[in-house]
Amino acid sequence: MKRAKKRGWLKAVILTALAVLVVGAVLAAARYPLKHLDIIRENAGKYGLDPAFVCAVIHTESKFRENALSPKGASGLMQITEPTADWIAAQLGVNNYSYDDIFEPSLNIKLGCYYLNWLLQRYGGDERLALAAYNAGFGNVDKWLRSPDYSADGNSLSFIPFQETRDFVQRVESGARIYGILINTIGRFI
Repeated sequence: MKRAKKRGWLKAVILTALAVLVVGAVLAAARYPLKHLDIIRENAGKYGLDPAFVCAVIHTESKFRENALSPKGASGLMQITEPTADWIAAQLGVNNYSYDDIFEPSLNIKLGCYYLNWLLQRYGGDERLALAAYNAGFGNVDKWLRSPDYSADGNSLSFIPFQETRDFVQRVESGARIYGILINTIGRFI
């Protein structure tokens, strides 16, 4: 009789834990959507990026809204400005390119992943620097790296002077951890 009670108790604990995990995953997926995961995985793989990192950039930039527009003229999922998109499209040799197509997820994600990879290469794989440059521009990051007020060694930033950029980097870093968990759990079924 005691074994039956222990098994019943253990079964109840396991079922409760599973229910908590499922509810937690559903709530996380509602707050952290996993749209266009096939396109993200394809382009992340092509450009040597972690899909969770790309999802976190998209979430931070547009909350996965394909038609997002910023007051600064950035557009689409990854919030790419026209001059940057034009430059990337030329680098990639995109045929029949028009900035009007920037709201198309496959184009936007392709251009954004290329640019993230380019920034990572520019900054020796340093994700914080690449993210700061993605948000504030690489000209600003280069200037900060040359300033002893922001960089002790010229290779890393001890302080990011733009609050918006500091917040952006922090949100992407924490979002990447969350998306890593989601992609490894829910993302397996998508």
